[in-house]
Amino acid sequence: MARKVTQLYLPSPHLNLVIVGSGSNKDQNTVRGKTPENLAQKLPNLVELYLHSNNIVVVPEAIGSLVKLQCLDLSDNALEIVCPEIGRLRALRHLRLANNQLQFLPPEVGDLKELQTLDISTNRLLTLPERLHMCLSLQYLTVDRNRLWYVPRHLCQLPSLNELSMAGNRLAFLPLDLGRSRELQYVYVDNNIHLKGLPSYLYNKVIGCSGCGAPIQVSEVKLLSFSSGQRTVFLPAEVKAIGTEHDHVLPLQELAMRSLYHTYHSLLKDLNFLSPISLPRSLLELLHCPLGHCHRCSEPMFTIVYPKLFPLRETPMAGLHQWRTTVSFVAYCCSTQCLQTFDLLS
Repeated sequence: MARKVTQLYLPSPHLNLVIVGSGSNKDQNTVRGKTPENLAQKLPNLVELYLHSNNIVVVPEAIGSLVKLQCLDLSDNALEIVCPEIGRLRALRHLRLANNQLQFLPPEVGDLKELQTLDISTNRLLTLPERLHMCLSLQYLTVDRNRLWYVPRHLCQLPSLNELSMAGNRLAFLPLDLGRSRELQYVYVDNNIHLKGLPSYLYNKVIGCSGCGAPIQVSEVKLLSFSSGQRTVFLPAEVKAIGTEHDHVLPLQELAMRSLYHTYHSLLKDLNFLSPISLPRSLLELLHCPLGHCHRCSEPMFTIVYPKLFPLRETPMAGLHQWRTTVSFVAYCCSTQCLQTFDLLS
C-alpha cells in the first residue's frame, strides 16, 4: 500500500530528492535538478514543499494544482517570475521567496486567505501587490533589501499583521495609519536613508530605524514635504495639501469627501454601489481607503493633513537609536484644533 506523502524536499540540484511521508521511513529518488512531472497527480496529499537553493528560474503553472499545500519554500533560487496560479493554493500558510530576482509579485497573491507568513526579502521589488491587503490571515511580512520607495496604504487594513520588516529599501515615507492596528507590534525600517519621519501611531511599538534619516537628496520621485526647524519630512504622494495652525477653513473637496464617507461608510457600511461614473476613480479609491485617520480624534483624512513633529529623542525609544538616526515621530491631524491639542504622551 502506498504511503501518504506530506513533505517533499529538494534542497539542491546536486542532491537527491528526499520524500518524507507521514511515517518514520524515508524514500529517495534521483531528480537531477528539476521537479518531477505531474507532481500533483503523484503527490496529491503534499502539504510541505521545499525547493530552496535549486537555481530555479520559473515556477511551473502546475504548482496551482497542489491544493493541500500549506508550506512552500522557493528561497535562494533564480526566480524572475511567480506564476498567477500560485493564487490557487488556498490552503497555503507559509510562502518563502527570499533571495531571488523578482521584480513584482502577481496580484493573485491576494487570494491566499490562509497565508500567515510571507518572506520576499532580497529581491528587486519596486512595489507590493495591490491585493496583498486581502491576505486577512497574514501575520509576518518580510520585505527587507528590495527597492521599495513606498508602502501601499492598504497594508494598514491587514487585521492580523503582527510584524512588518522593510529594512534596506528606498522608503521616504510610511502610510499615515501604519501602527493604528493594535495587532501590529513590530516594525523594522532600518537603513532606509530617505526616511525621516515615522507615523506617531508607531509610538510605543517595537521599532527598528537605525540608519534612517541621512541628509541626502531624494532623486527617484518628487515628494511633497514639510519642514519643522531643520527637519524636513516627506509625505505620501496622495496628500494634496499641508495645513498649518494658521488655517481656519478646510478645502471644499476635503469637506465633501468626509461627508460622503460618513454618509455611505459609517451608516450603510457599503461603498460598492458607488461607481467611477458617480465619482472619479481616484476619489472612489480614497473613500474605500482614506489617506489616514487623525491621530487626535480619528477623523478620516482624504486630501489635506496637519503634521506635527516630535523628535525621537523626546520619546522612550531614544535609548535604542541615540546617535544612529535622525528620524522623528509625526502626528497627522485633521484640523488646526486637533493639531494644537494633540500630545504624543497623552
